[in-house]
Amino acid sequence: MSLPPEKVSELKQTIHNHLLKIDIHGKIREVLAETARDGQDPALPPPSRVDFINALQRRGIIDDVMKDLHFTQDVPTEIKTRSPPKQTSHFVDKDVNNMDKTNVDPSRRYLYLQVLGGKAFLEHLQEPEPLPGQVCSTFTLYLHFRNQRFRSKPVPCACEPDLKEGFILNIHRDGSEGGKMADTTTMLSMCDPVHLVLIRTDTSNETTLVSSYFLDWRTVLTSPAGKTCFAVELLGVGSECKVPAGVLTVSLELYPPLTEPLSADVISTQQALERQRTAEKERLFLVYAKQWWREFLEIRPSHQSKMVKIFAQDENGVNRPVCSYVRVLRAGRLLESPRHAARFVSLLAYQRAPVVGGGSKQEQWCTLMAFLCRQKGDCEDHATLLCSLLLGFGLDAYVCVGTNAKAAPHAWVLTRGCDGSITFWESLTAQRYLHRAIDPDAPPLAPQPKPSSPYRTVGCVFNHLTFLANCQPSDAVNVCIFDFQNPSRWKAMSEEALKSVCVPGATSSLPPVPPLCAPSLDPAAVSNQLELEMRFLVSEHRKDLKMATVWDDNLSYLLSSALWAYELERCTGVSCGNEEFQDAVRRAVPDGHTFKGYPTQLLHLNARRAFASCLRYPICEEIVCCRGDSVRLAVRVRVFVYPENACAVWLMFACKYRSVL
Repeated sequence: MSLPPEKVSELKQTIHNHLLKIDIHGKIREVLAETARDGQDPALPPPSRVDFINALQRRGIIDDVMKDLHFTQDVPTEIKTRSPPKQTSHFVDKDVNNMDKTNVDPSRRYLYLQVLGGKAFLEHLQEPEPLPGQVCSTFTLYLHFRNQRFRSKPVPCACEPDLKEGFILNIHRDGSEGGKMADTTTMLSMCDPVHLVLIRTDTSNETTLVSSYFLDWRTVLTSPAGKTCFAVELLGVGSECKVPAGVLTVSLELYPPLTEPLSADVISTQQALERQRTAEKERLFLVYAKQWWREFLEIRPSHQSKMVKIFAQDENGVNRPVCSYVRVLRAGRLLESPRHAARFVSLLAYQRAPVVGGGSKQEQWCTLMAFLCRQKGDCEDHATLLCSLLLGFGLDAYVCVGTNAKAAPHAWVLTRGCDGSITFWESLTAQRYLHRAIDPDAPPLAPQPKPSSPYRTVGCVFNHLTFLANCQPSDAVNVCIFDFQNPSRWKAMSEEALKSVCVPGATSSLPPVPPLCAPSLDPAAVSNQLELEMRFLVSEHRKDLKMATVWDDNLSYLLSSALWAYELERCTGVSCGNEEFQDAVRRAVPDGHTFKGYPTQLLHLNARRAFASCLRYPICEEIVCCRGDSVRLAVRVRVFVYPENACAVWLMFACKYRSVL
């Protein structure tokens, strides 16, 4: 079968790059020198071409070349149809010294990042080496580069963790840089870093953010062979952001390598210019923000006490304008609607930033990548993610900063309808509240709307383009008018000033928003496994109480409709299906019998943790420990999986027994 000319050129380029990669010329020179030395005996004839080829075969060089060179069969041109581009997938190289070329496009340039191991994780210095099959704490490394995300295999926590992974990073962003291969000038101007996030997961599946590091990969452009290796010192987060957490050995390799690498001076000059440009923009914005704040205080002295949050610290202790934490985030087909997005965000666990010792709340607004990897965060993390998703769905969304009903600092989301209606979205629970302001100047007997939201005050609102401070006489939410075009009620920052420091690409240290990952869990398989574990735990618990356990499989199945209705109501706010469930239960429970049920929702898949927490409720303990005549037990688990493998786990215990007077 003949190949078209472009395919022949592509095949030649692939073979040429492969031979360069394995340094075939160096190996041939070694064999040639060795063969020549063996042939120096004057009594023997000089080595021939056949002798040389036999020497190559004995050394295994020809076998190595053919073993590592793979070809994929193309569909004939006449039946080939246009298909969407391949999604970049997680790549794990078994042999960290060789790069698999079967998943790369010869017309594009790639960065092969290898993690060759870790060391100096002193917090785990005394960690015993786990036995085979033993459950232990693990490290997982997450990467984000441009529009790609990767994750390593979890490895046991240790002072020198065995983190050895390889990742193929596509330097091209799909559709934004044309079809040609990125050249030296183009790559030099790419200031997008590789974001490394290290997560520790303990034996109870609790996650902890260990480090968040931004790696400038452009040092590889100076290497003559297109490959470099160095150590990366990871620092802690939050209050430990200046304390080393550990060291990773990282190797970077450019494929295909540059024909003319850059000098180190060019790279350092480019980085210095970027830092200088960023520092100047940040300085000018800080000068503007101070002047804007002075003008805000001149309006009314009481504004000093309002919660107007212009800057916030990230997990690395870097001060950023709050508008930079919000981006337009589209979830593709992973989320169906704004309410679906709100439900997903509410399933990410709430946890305040940890502090060592007592005192006030630790300031920490996580970058989106760190928040998604840890899958837990403070109310500000939830609010900025929900606002980004709602902007992606085309809504006019803003993050509100103020206080809740307990007068504690809080953040939530606001959306404005085209008719002027205001809706509050609580990112921690996915609940929605329609806002109707009270008119403080209305007559005493005039009807007033009742407060509908759990929020007390609001100091400012913002999104990726807008920052507005509340300059009304009172910052109480109940009397607040959200007319953002009225400068007597809301003082706005300059959009040009915000764009200079907040739009993507404005700073070299702020990467683009990472894409959401599709769920990898099978809901049915996970539900079945968790249900079997719950049955075992119930049977063991009753056995300890000297009671037998008889399961009613039919009753267990009937509980499914109730769990589906609960999740549907949480997701959409619409209650449906309850009538059918009640009718089915009445038919399944004979006359003279009593039915009891206890539903609960969880955010994890740990059966023992779930069972222990359920037993703390008297009604659940009463069902699990039910004694009586003809006792039949039922349990049903439904796991609803969302992006990032965020899970809504609905669990329902039930029993039926004969009533005895």
